[in-house]
Amino acid sequence: MADAVVVGAGPNGLTAAVELARAGLSVQLYEAADTIGGGSRTEELTLPGFRHDTCSAVHPFGIGSPVFRTLPLADHGLEWLQPEVPMAHPFPDGTAAVLGRTVGETAASLGPRDAPVYRKLLAPYTGHWDTIAADFLRPPWAGLPRDPYRFARFGLTGLPPVAVLRRRFHDPKAGGMLAGLAAHAISRLTGPLTGATAMMFALAAHERGWPVARGGSQAIADALGSYLRELGGEIRTGVTVRKLDELPPARAYVFDTSPTALARIAALGDAYRGYRYGASVFKIDYALDGPVPWTAEAARRAGTVHIGPTYAEIGDALTRAVTGRPPHTPFLITAQPGVVDPSRAPAGKHVFWAYGHVPNGWHGDATDVVERQIERFAPGFRDLVLARAISGPAELAARNANYVGGDIACGAFAGFQTVLRPRLAAIPYATPRPGVFLCSSATPPGPGVHGMSGHNAAKAVLRHLRRTSPRAAV
Repeated sequence: MADAVVVGAGPNGLTAAVELARAGLSVQLYEAADTIGGGSRTEELTLPGFRHDTCSAVHPFGIGSPVFRTLPLADHGLEWLQPEVPMAHPFPDGTAAVLGRTVGETAASLGPRDAPVYRKLLAPYTGHWDTIAADFLRPPWAGLPRDPYRFARFGLTGLPPVAVLRRRFHDPKAGGMLAGLAAHAISRLTGPLTGATAMMFALAAHERGWPVARGGSQAIADALGSYLRELGGEIRTGVTVRKLDELPPARAYVFDTSPTALARIAALGDAYRGYRYGASVFKIDYALDGPVPWTAEAARRAGTVHIGPTYAEIGDALTRAVTGRPPHTPFLITAQPGVVDPSRAPAGKHVFWAYGHVPNGWHGDATDVVERQIERFAPGFRDLVLARAISGPAELAARNANYVGGDIACGAFAGFQTVLRPRLAAIPYATPRPGVFLCSSATPPGPGVHGMSGHNAAKAVLRHLRRTSPRAAV
């Protein structure tokens, strides 16, 4: 009998397995795909030699993860590469707001009226990433925050929607940049905690940067998998689990799956009946004949580029996706890892990654509206396209079963579900079935390649084993 069986080898499943193995437990990990990685895979999607990240590409919360910081991932091949500019937000006049490595650099790009406002907003938290990240990404039962003052101050500032936060600023550049940062939550800009989302992404850039992994996001999963094997854990790929009794006997089962899949596999009935999935994305991976010809100079040096000049335009794009309407002028999140990682493509060529928001399960084709939006800020872009790989909601869901209807966040950020994921419970990782746990992005602290949902779930498993089988929990 294994101590723990983990199903799903995404970043959270891998992290949960590593944490349990580090605690001295025997761990078996099962993955339906032929390779580990989940949302952090890298594949040749277009042409030979062009390595594309199939979902996640840029990792501010990966390099800033409290749990990744404790793991010897560099010894297992993970190397972070920092672009000169973490993120650029271009405007039609050829200028750009710059989310830089310092508060001052970012403030200067917002203009003289808003520079002091930005400094006042973010400066109190610089130098305190370790405690802020630990406090906001911790499990619900973890007790008092490590830095109660900054935890309370950050929370009170970020609790209101970004629609409220942007009123502190005077000019449209700051509003557009904040809206773009908040849009990573894939919810309306009037939703609660979208202000905190924008602030966390901004602070991450100032404190840890927005890096890419050398060779692709697959390097993160491969490093976790290599460390797990070093600890004695077993990984078995190409195994689809349809029922719990298909798995070997174990003292605990941990699922890096959607709540829907877990309920089906573990026969949990209506345990997650009220869980809702959110809007999807329409993603295009490009093989390019050269770098993207941005009119804004800062965008040419940025690892990430947000495309959507105004708060109103970004807000409309998100609202359309959330309310089930097709995209018109999409807000785009794009990544160009070639600015720091030439290994992603043949010499002189580049890979480029872009997605806009669309309704859950949408079956349309947004290629034209996406490329027209890119051309607004990079004229001649289409002339560089050698090949493209298009992934709408159906393709995303087929590639990763956790993305129900193409929801890459594994659950909507709306209403109580913004903070109570996946259901109201003292221990959100536990399920109604004893010994069965959930560790995916559907659990706190939510989506992102940071492994903290897996880390938190592993702590819940260890607490359970200490109560029920003390000898099994070292």
